[in-house]
Amino acid sequence: MSAEVVAAVAQAHRSDWTQLLAATARLTRDLDLAEECTQDAYAQALRVWPQIGIPDRPGAWLTTTARNRALDVLRRESALRRALPQLVTDQSVSGPEDGLDDDRLRLVFTCCHPALSRDAQVALTLRLVCGLSTAEVARAFLVPEPTMAARITRAKKKITTARIPYRVPSPDHLAGRVSAVLEVVHLIFTTGHTAPSGAYLVRRDLVDSAINLARMLHLLMPTDTEISGLLALLLLIHARDDSRLSATGRLQLLSEQNRGRWDTRLISEGVALVTVALRRRPPTRYAVEAAIAAVHAEAPTWQDTDWAEIVGLYDVLLQLWPSPVVELNRAVAVGLRDGPQAGLDALTPLLAEPVLATYGYLSAARGDFLRQLNRWVPAADAYQEALAHTDNKVERAFLSERLGDVQRQASATITFEEAYR
Repeated sequence: MSAEVVAAVAQAHRSDWTQLLAATARLTRDLDLAEECTQDAYAQALRVWPQIGIPDRPGAWLTTTARNRALDVLRRESALRRALPQLVTDQSVSGPEDGLDDDRLRLVFTCCHPALSRDAQVALTLRLVCGLSTAEVARAFLVPEPTMAARITRAKKKITTARIPYRVPSPDHLAGRVSAVLEVVHLIFTTGHTAPSGAYLVRRDLVDSAINLARMLHLLMPTDTEISGLLALLLLIHARDDSRLSATGRLQLLSEQNRGRWDTRLISEGVALVTVALRRRPPTRYAVEAAIAAVHAEAPTWQDTDWAEIVGLYDVLLQLWPSPVVELNRAVAVGLRDGPQAGLDALTPLLAEPVLATYGYLSAARGDFLRQLNRWVPAADAYQEALAHTDNKVERAFLSERLGDVQRQASATITFEEAYR
């Protein structure tokens, strides 16, 4: 098999999977059958394209192949399938007739239906909308593949048996449902941006899937400023990815990154989107988070960062989205504006927050401020605590390096004091 065909099929999987599966599901009214027929179409491409050549329109060829396979199965099993529960797709529950009645949106909103648990929403979105394999979804959730396969199967069965409609919500329910979808997209991105565990800092498959989802939603709903805000946020953060690791694989903090490696095209696109998103009153949490990312992106150097503006934006964000994690980020920004003691003082009340009890970034932030204050022993304790709550190997290596530095400083200080007693 030629490398050209393999590359063409891989590209078609990235660009056409969602549309192909969504259109097939509308025909079959059965998510399992639609997934099977979609997978068969890609397998058929790998077998046939070496003989017939790569089609001018690969997506159209795949759609026809999946559709024909589905019609074949439906004809053979028509009597049996009439007795089984099916996706609700009749006209009585059709989506809005304002350009939003798109097969891809039907699939996204079905996967993120509020009747499903959040874990099920994310798993189904990754599997059906993003096209990740069950093994890849299992790795994202840190569970065995059979466990994830069972979870996905249960979620698909619930969609069918609970008669969850395969449609875009009606206009009066759309705003509330969009927010749930965006939370799933954001969670997929954050999970990929810094992987919870493993040898790699970034899960690029998850990052790419989240950005592609956000782009798709923005394309289909371009006037929704909440979507614009989320897409802006993802692009502005992703623009820094190439500078997050040194040539030796060491984690590079924002203050250490080579800004010449930041993607200026993504930054320009993100700034344009957040400018639009901030026109909404009040702005969404994603628009404010994107505005914070834009302040970082537009600062020529770390020293030029406008920390006063960032603290002010965190104040706005806390009003829109009260969260201990937001308070933590604000406290760090206060320390970078007013000095390490101010940052440490702002972090101290958060030590009592149950949500942050096992959140490694709180301990890491304390360790950094204590290190800047030359308080070596408590800094070492803080870094050890951060290590206990961190499973990503790249982050662990960075924290271990910091821990070693402060332990050496603490030892040198003790030796110096003993020499002059």
